[in-house]
Amino acid sequence: MAPKSAPSKPAPKPAQAAASNPVLSLWTSYNEQTSDRLRFIDAFLVFLMLTGVVQFVYCVLVTNFPFNAFLAGFSSTVGQFVLTASLRAQVNPENKNEFKEVSPERAFADFAFGSIVLHFFVFNFLG
Repeated sequence: MAPKSAPSKPAPKPAQAAASNPVLSLWTSYNEQTSDRLRFIDAFLVFLMLTGVVQFVYCVLVTNFPFNAFLAGFSSTVGQFVLTASLRAQVNPENKNEFKEVSPERAFADFAFGSIVLHFFVFNFLG
């Protein structure tokens, strides 16, 4: 005689699944409440972080022969990450009280100017 199968529980609804899994809850909240502009900036931040990790792993595992090239590339990645993070903080609508006198256009102009200066120094560091 075949064993009787236990009655299966009904599948949890998406809202219940999100409440039971904090990562899923965080992800759905992020997608629902974050503007496209901030998500684009966040994607660029993730790209910069992954680029820095790849550069560091390459330096450790393969070679760091032109060490000044590694330092220039890695410092360029870290510097660009910092500039982008400050841009995100300035254009976030939730931070309007902290950046009252800075418009999003001004924040982007500061970001662009800072990026140009950063890459000028990185290029000069290469030699």
